Amino acid sequence: MSFRRGVVRQSKFRHVFAQAWKAEHCIDDVRVSRVTWDNPLCAVNPKFIAVIIEAGGGGAFLVVPISKSGRIDQSCPTVCGHAAPVLDIQWCPHDDNVIASASEDCTVKVWQIPDGGLTSPMTDATVTLEGHSKRVGILAWHPTAFNILLTAGCDNVICVWNVGTGELVYQLGDAHPDLIYSVSWNKDGSVICTVCKDKALRVIDPRRGTVREKVHDGTRPMRAVFLSDGKILTTGFSRMSERQLALWDTKDLSEPMVIQEMDTSNGVLLPFYDPDTNMVYLCGKGDCTIRYFEVTDESPYVHFLSLYSSKEPQRGAGFLSKRGVDVNKCEIARFYKLHERKVEPISMTVPRKSDLFQGDLYPDTAGLDPALLADEWIAGQDAPPLLVSLSGGYTAPPSKHRDTLRSKPKLVSQDSGTGAAPPSAGNVASPTSTPTSAGKETEEETPQPRVATRETDGHSERPKREVCQEKVTRRFKTFVNFF
Repeated sequence: MSFRRGVVRQSKFRHVFAQAWKAEHCIDDVRVSRVTWDNPLCAVNPKFIAVIIEAGGGGAFLVVPISKSGRIDQSCPTVCGHAAPVLDIQWCPHDDNVIASASEDCTVKVWQIPDGGLTSPMTDATVTLEGHSKRVGILAWHPTAFNILLTAGCDNVICVWNVGTGELVYQLGDAHPDLIYSVSWNKDGSVICTVCKDKALRVIDPRRGTVREKVHDGTRPMRAVFLSDGKILTTGFSRMSERQLALWDTKDLSEPMVIQEMDTSNGVLLPFYDPDTNMVYLCGKGDCTIRYFEVTDESPYVHFLSLYSSKEPQRGAGFLSKRGVDVNKCEIARFYKLHERKVEPISMTVPRKSDLFQGDLYPDTAGLDPALLADEWIAGQDAPPLLVSLSGGYTAPPSKHRDTLRSKPKLVSQDSGTGAAPPSAGNVASPTSTPTSAGKETEEETPQPRVATRETDGHSERPKREVCQEKVTRRFKTFVNFF
């Protein structure tokens, strides 16, 4: 990486320093999963820490209160309802007690964790989502719409679910010709960006259409994350297998705004983005360092700040949401670094002499309350996140949405029964059909995934809206009457 000499750039984050917590505040004897999947393996919110762990005969993850420290007893209860290893876990941004998990058993399960943590093993999920034909490795909750969850599997299909009803509302089956590496929502949840094994960056509105352009030349896995101003930051590899960091303007994806060579390590760089400070933290799996950058409107746009280095490599990392940091110590970010058998907190702090609340470090941040209901987003509405102040600190309230997650009968897999391919973007969804004992197919009045249709003029794809509030209402009434 090259560094410019000359006038020092002014930034309040130029002196951010990272410090690992003392050994007595770490969590020990955690058997971190050895699954070969490039995900963080950890998810953190202001209430709980969740870590994917080794489990015999199925998949499991550990959930403990964030205040937990010391040794984890082997008899500690876990969430263990999957029939195969868990690949990804994500906390709901609108309820700190709700977590989703994706597994090699082709299912996604949503769990309601009781306040205070688990007192016994949890095997029955609140909601089970079945729509993928191969293992599911990516989860992404909608940032502003309540109960909207995106999943991506090794079947190269993206599904968007209404978790409150268990309904598959959108399915993109032909947008990706190969394995999907990463998915990220933008700030208001109107579009997503994805990177795929075909080396392409796509900007997709699940309700409308897709844009496709080439990114990194290397063949190793890439990652992409939407920034708050609409730009996209990607990590990947060059043709010479050098790790790269690039910034893209969604208005013109033909060339990156800036691209930086990092090093020649082979670990995938996982980007963690803080929209409040506009800082990006890069954690490489197998690395002993965490690099952090500030993204600005000034060239070269992505400014290297510093790095945290330790002796032991990280197996993964959890990134705490801004609501959970200690504002009294000017902590702007916190990681939970996964060792082979330990979880180690690492605080990112801005040195300040004053003991008063530093408003410039803590602008209002996204709170728990959703800006939209699921049906509103499905009908075409978009809204920015609702913000809360961190002045005086933040206290996570008890879960208040317990009645919004309802157990539903398992959805029929789109591949089961008929042997037909699932509906995909560009095709009109047909009613789900199941074979009868006589070998004939009968239509079921079950809710169907809404599939984005596109019209083209020969050069570009133009979106065409197909969902309206009347259809949503009618299909929901049909769904209720069916059950």
